[in-house]
This record gives sequence, C-alpha cells and structure tokens, in this order.
Amino acid sequence: MTKISERLAGLSEESAVLIALYDQDDRLRYANAAFRSTYALEAEETPLWADLMRRNTKAGKGTIIKTADFETWLVSAQSRRGKLPFRAFETDVADGRWFWMTETVQGDGWMLCIASDITPMKTSERDLRQDRDFALRASQTDELTSVSNRRFMMAALESMVARQALAQSVSGCACIMDLDYFKRINDVYGHQAGDGVLIDFARRVQPLVRRRDSFGRIGGEEFMLILPDTTLGQGELIVDRILMAVRGARPIRSAPTFSYTCSAGLAELHPGETARELYARADEALYHAKQSGRDRLKIVA
Repeated sequence: MTKISERLAGLSEESAVLIALYDQDDRLRYANAAFRSTYALEAEETPLWADLMRRNTKAGKGTIIKTADFETWLVSAQSRRGKLPFRAFETDVADGRWFWMTETVQGDGWMLCIASDITPMKTSERDLRQDRDFALRASQTDELTSVSNRRFMMAALESMVARQALAQSVSGCACIMDLDYFKRINDVYGHQAGDGVLIDFARRVQPLVRRRDSFGRIGGEEFMLILPDTTLGQGELIVDRILMAVRGARPIRSAPTFSYTCSAGLAELHPGETARELYARADEALYHAKQSGRDRLKIVA
C-alpha cells in the first residue's frame, strides 16, 4: 500500500493535469507542479482560495476573472463553491489555456480540484458552453447582493435533508435572518441606501460562513443560512458571530452614525423531517426573535 501511495504521489506531481486539495476552511493543502505553475504558487505556500484568487487577479495571473468589482465576484463565487458533492465547469487562465475543472467534495468539507487542458477544442463550442454556464449561474444568484438566490437555497435545503436521511444522521441546521426595521431604513434614507444595506449584510456574512454552508437571499430583507453536519450549539456560535459583525456596520456614507441589526431564527433538523417542516420551525424561531425585541437569535428545538 505504501508503494502504491508513493507511486500515486509521484504521478500526481509529474502530471500535466492540475491537481489541488483544499481543506474544509478552503485553505490549499496540496497542489502539484502543474497547478503551482499555473497559479503562481511557491512549493510551500498554503493560501486560502479567496486570497489566492485576489492575489492572482491583481498580478494578472491564474484564472481570468472578467469583472469590474472583484469583491462582488468573490462573494458570488463563494456562495456556490463547494456546496455540491460534485461540480464541473470550464475556465480560462492568463496564459491562454482553457480548462475543464471538476470539484469533488467529501462529507467533512475537504475538496479535490482537477483541471484538464481543453484548449484545442473548437472556440465556437467553447463559447456555447460558457454561455450555458453563465445562464446557470445567473439563475442561481441574487442579482442585487450576488449571493445565492431563493431557488438555490431551497434546493440546498432539500439536498441537506435528503443527504441526512440517506446517512441516517440528523446533524444539520437551518437559520432564517431578517434585517430589523428595514422599511424604516428605506423610508428615511431611500431605497438606494436600503439596497446598500442589503449588499453590506451579504458581504459581512459570506466570509463568516464555512465553505460547506449555503447562504443566500430568499426575498426582500430575508436571508437563509444552511449548516450541514452542524449541531444546534455549533450553529448558535456561527449565528452569534454574524449578529455581532452586523452591529458594527456603518454602511451609509451620508449617515456615518447609522447602524442596523438583524434577527435570526435557528432550528435543527429532526429525524424524518421534511425541508418544509425544518424551514417552518426556523421561521417560527425568527418570529419569536422579532417579538422579543429584535437584534437576537432565537432557537426552536
């Protein structure tokens, strides 16, 4: 077995195929020579994926990211990255090559990325596939905040419930969050400022959730967070960090003293429960948070 492992390691290092392994925090733990060369990495570097993308974009290396606002792109990308057991897509890099990339995610959040060079394929076919990928991405993304939309989030909730049923495990939570007094924000500061608050909220929350979690806007000022393989206590800690981060926000430049808060309802998946039932209990918990004074988390067991 040791010889096989050594042989596999040697072949991986020599392969022209790009191979990378990320841990549950989206930190790079292994990259073969082809991957390191493409993404301008030294042998011992282990950056977070977001930091690697940010650094390479500034240097004009690695993946070509066509956007006028990198941070908005990053929020959108992170809202989809690592949420499915398997995902495949195409991407181009700064040296002119075109890759078919796959992401395989284990239950504990570790992810294997493999990319094969498909540059020789016809450009016309490539453009058609890229248009298809853009359309799919748009159908899953909230246009204002760039995080996942309601369609994606409800599918993720159904997926978590289905996976837990197959694994005969009930570890998992759903949280619904609602910005407090949002109508008042629109009335006093205007709808453009209100949109800015929604964007600010999304950008503050996304870095605080784990890669295997799903976070998105499900309507108006309401957002949902799905926490697979998470106990109620662990979920409570995550949501408490979110509420604390939001309290410190000052997103309206014309009103530097303005601040806002959010309320949250958290529920843990029960044995045999449907996605609709879990959602309803999280929504009930949110109602209790609103009724008891807002700016707090309530839990329905």
